[in-house]
Parts: sequence; structure tokens; C-alpha cells
Amino acid sequence: MTLHGLEDTYELANGVKIPVIGFGTWQTPDGDVAQEAVETALNAGYRHIDTAAAYGNEASVGRAIKRSGVKRSDLFVTSKLWNGSHSYEGAKAAIDDSLLKLDTDYLDLYLIHWPNPVAIRDHWAEGNAEAWRAMEEAVQAGKIRAIGVSNFRRHHLEALLKTAEIKPVVNQICLNPNDLQAEVTAANKEYGLLSEAYSPLGTGGLLGNETIKAVGAKYGKSSAQVLIRWSLQHNFLPIPKSVHPDYIKANAEVFDFALTADDMAKLDGLQGIGQPVLDPDQAEF
Repeated sequence: MTLHGLEDTYELANGVKIPVIGFGTWQTPDGDVAQEAVETALNAGYRHIDTAAAYGNEASVGRAIKRSGVKRSDLFVTSKLWNGSHSYEGAKAAIDDSLLKLDTDYLDLYLIHWPNPVAIRDHWAEGNAEAWRAMEEAVQAGKIRAIGVSNFRRHHLEALLKTAEIKPVVNQICLNPNDLQAEVTAANKEYGLLSEAYSPLGTGGLLGNETIKAVGAKYGKSSAQVLIRWSLQHNFLPIPKSVHPDYIKANAEVFDFALTADDMAKLDGLQGIGQPVLDPDQAEF
């Protein structure tokens, strides 16, 4: 697939088109910081904004969208179900709350944020199935265009698929050269889910890596740009996050070069240089 810019899209299994780079808002403080970051991203050409109830900044994201003047129909907005709402009624209320805070009539994508919260660890599959039923109803009601999951491993997906009438189309997971999550991305491909890559820069931890910097120097690109390009060439959908205007713009400047197969292999070989991805079955929340 040849990519030309932020207007390019992947097609999800249900036919919905999703821009190939998202703008992340994890750890972006609510208020002016979040609003200004999202406005900057929209002004720079991003059309895919990723937030979540747990981020606490949906209202700021909604204000930024309104202030930007970009038509809602030209945007792709994602939010996520947090851990206290893994029930039918809980998910119904959470979806409506996200719509209210984002000040929008619909979400383009809605994800179950974590598969196995501490509060339902002894009945996580049932909790996910109940939440999913509410999400399916929201799709049928026109409140959501596509539904998916985040941080799911193969066994979580298999459990959900036993009862799902509408299949998930996205699994958003931590993906970067430190951890390629090969087993998860293989399961995603098998079940027709797009692999979205959150923390594509290793939450900033990979930017100083000498191998990545050396690869970037070959192309006149920053480490961040190399990592985003790496993600795209793996057919992942990266969701870089920044609150700095210059970095927000630079993170989109990844369509004028391509990494060679050797450089891709060199980056793949960095697996294990940082902290391992958090196991969702062991997470203490």
C-alpha cells in the first residue's frame, strides 16, 4: 500500500475507513493543554483523534473539534470504555457520557479499553460480553460506527468472539520496536482486526536509542519519524502523542521516505530493549 499523507485510510473489516495515523491524547492534561494540542493537530491535517474516558480529557477534545471548524463528517473520533463499566447498563451509560463530553452525535470507533479489570477478574469474559452487547446496540442505534478492543490478547479475543454478533474490527495495543507483540498481531490478522499502535515512540523512551537515531540520520529524519514510519510499514496504525506544536507537525511528516528492508529488520531486532508490555491479566487496575 502506497501512502501519500494524513488523508490516506485503511479500510476496516466492516467497510469503515480510518485515517492511517491517529493523534493520541493519553496523558494529555484536561483543559487548555489538551484543547490546544488537538487544535494544533487538526490544523496540521490530522483527522483521526484518539481519546478515552480514562484520559479525563474528552470534553477538551470536544471543544477543540468545535473550535477547529473542521466538519465532524471529515473526522474520525475514537473513545474507550473504562474498567468500571464492564456491564450492559454500565457500558450504555458510559457511551452516552462520552458522547455528551465530546459534544458529538456519534463516535467513529469505540473500544473496550482493558480486557480483564481487577474488579471483574473472576468473570471478565462475562463482563466483556455484556459491555459488548451494549456497544452492539449503540452501533445499531447510529451512535457508533465501528467497535473494537484494546490490550486484548488472543484468549480475550476468542472469548469475546463466542458471543459477539458484531465482530470487533480493531485491537489497539502497545506496539513499537521494543515489543512487536507478534502473537497478538497474528491473532488480530487471523480474526480480521486492524492493529493500532499506541505508544509507537515507546512513550518517548525509544527516542534516544542510538540505532534508531542512526537510521534516522540516513533519511534526514528524527527518531520519532522513523518509529512512526516503521509502524506504517508493518501495516499498523500508529497513534503518536505530543503537546508540542513542532513535534505534532513533524510526526505527520513521514510520507516522503520509506525504510529499506534492512532498516526495518534492524529496528525489529531491537525487541526487548525496554520495559515489557503490561500483561492485562496482571494489571492492578
